[in-house]
Amino acid sequence: MLNSPVSWAVLAMLAWGLWAVVADLATRSVSPTVAMVVSYFVGSALAFGYVLTRPETVEYTRDGLVVAGVAGVFAGLGAVAFYAGLARGSTSIVTTISALYFVVAAAIGIAVLDEPLTLQRVAGIGFAVVAVALLAR
Repeated sequence: MLNSPVSWAVLAMLAWGLWAVVADLATRSVSPTVAMVVSYFVGSALAFGYVLTRPETVEYTRDGLVVAGVAGVFAGLGAVAFYAGLARGSTSIVTTISALYFVVAAAIGIAVLDEPLTLQRVAGIGFAVVAVALLAR
């Protein structure tokens, strides 16, 4: 079952949804900065353990490491913004609006990575934006 990309995506969705709620709970008893650092430290340790237990050899190139580092910069910026938003506002608003990151990824995928622009994708993104606008109020 977990060989399907959709199964992994659903697991990621559930984990990130739970992470957002638990992160908000954490910021009620520690500063958002501490909650962020602890959350990402534990997450990094988990990811490192996952890599160590994989039977495949770890493959990388210098260019791949640079691109992964840039991805880490954006992930870190997003984490700082997310936790700063939690410190200043409602969990439902911060998580709902930040969840639109996929619209940015989809637009870049279409504009830069030559992914096809279909009516179905445009409708999906449009409905997601409307849903987020309704949830964020």
